[in-house]
Amino acid sequence: MQLPILQPSVPFPVGPDAREKCGVFGVWGEPHPARTTYYGLFALQHRGQESSGICATNGDVIERHADMGLVSSVFSPEMLAKLDAHAHSRPKLPGGAIGHNRYSTTGASHRANAQPLMTYFKGGPVAIGHNGNIINAHDLRRRLEDEGHAFSTTSDTEVVLQLMAAHAQGSLFASSDPLASALSELKGAFSLVFLFRDRIEAARDPWGWRPLVLGRTAEGHPVVASETVALAVIGAELVREIEPGEIVTLSDNGIESRRFAEPAVPRAHCVFEHVYFASPASVVFGQSVQTIRERLGARLAHEAPAKADLVMAMPDSGRSAATGFATAAGLPYREGIIPNRYVGRTFIKPTNEERSTAVRLKLNVIPDVVQGQRVVVVDDSIVRGTTTRIKMDQLREAGAKEIHLRISSPPIRHPCFFGVDFPDRSQLVAHGREVEDVRRLLDVDSLHFLTLEGLLDVVHCARTPATDYCTACYSGRYPIAIPDGVTKDMMRCC
Repeated sequence: MQLPILQPSVPFPVGPDAREKCGVFGVWGEPHPARTTYYGLFALQHRGQESSGICATNGDVIERHADMGLVSSVFSPEMLAKLDAHAHSRPKLPGGAIGHNRYSTTGASHRANAQPLMTYFKGGPVAIGHNGNIINAHDLRRRLEDEGHAFSTTSDTEVVLQLMAAHAQGSLFASSDPLASALSELKGAFSLVFLFRDRIEAARDPWGWRPLVLGRTAEGHPVVASETVALAVIGAELVREIEPGEIVTLSDNGIESRRFAEPAVPRAHCVFEHVYFASPASVVFGQSVQTIRERLGARLAHEAPAKADLVMAMPDSGRSAATGFATAAGLPYREGIIPNRYVGRTFIKPTNEERSTAVRLKLNVIPDVVQGQRVVVVDDSIVRGTTTRIKMDQLREAGAKEIHLRISSPPIRHPCFFGVDFPDRSQLVAHGREVEDVRRLLDVDSLHFLTLEGLLDVVHCARTPATDYCTACYSGRYPIAIPDGVTKDMMRCC
């Protein structure tokens, strides 16, 4: 299946002050595996815009290209052609590729941490792409360094490679299945793709924190991806989710499966995937993201109605919930804020002054829509609150008579250790504050968050009970214990 090369940079919507998680993709046996992977990464660009990379194998040698930036800037047509030529440089041997989009949740933001990472071990070359956070990586790294293993990055992902090498080479103990042995030692969130010379291995942690799906192209080639939207863009059909605790092998033998652990009970699906991170076009944890977000908005309208003239969204992440709110409330939906499509998320800078300028460049209020109106503004979440206050100020300046802010998730009061770079508690606007305190800080006429009960009522289903969702960022109840001494800063540098 030959897919076109997309060249223009893709614009991305403004979201909350939470860094994205990563996206992984892999395909085996395609005539153009690197090009197909490139297309899959484009569909997953919302999951990470810091760096991107692709590795391709010709059955003997793995070729890698990764760099900082968006997919469109990292890969030229010439580079993709080179990777595809490499994948089929030995016609009698299999070919495949894996890819990764990254936004750092652990490890510094620089080129050395761009994934997929590569190394060599007893079984030959191997590359890895990772979505999630391994909370015992710091301890594992210290142990491996004591064993004589040298690290070249600050990413927790390299710990997985070094641990697998240790099990393969016997510095810990020899294993007939070094990958399964290594994965069984990990604690935390990990959806992983590995590229070996002759196969792809995809694995998901026993808690099922991050989504990972298995598909098949129209020509019958197996594919794995973080989200179903990546399958759709290459014309592949969804086969199933990769199960928590499962390793799936893609090779010339087809699709094979084995376990490194039994699924955890209860599981810990990240509810923030439904709230914000996943594409509305995806099916995550067995449910349509778009449908869930519309239902969250409708539930919010019932929990916190407002006397208003219109409903509008904070683009683009609040749009689905705003549509659901407007329908349930019987209010007209208007587009009152238009995002500047030529300013990417990577433009946003870390200082408050630069962030303020970036938000004003990205979001343009339409005065004719909001002037003299009582508006309900729907967003999916508030993290630090800095950018939200800027947005509310813009609406005031444009003449909004009243602003009623509605958030389609509960207040975020606790940091995440499992793949979402929410800041420390001290930087979370809702931590230690009542909702009324936050309302005054944001200078809105009313503010309501969806209750945790309301959120769980919407997302649970017969297949996924409410107890199978991780809500730690809202409730502070972490599904597994955080090791003593582990901090958010440590998670960024281990």
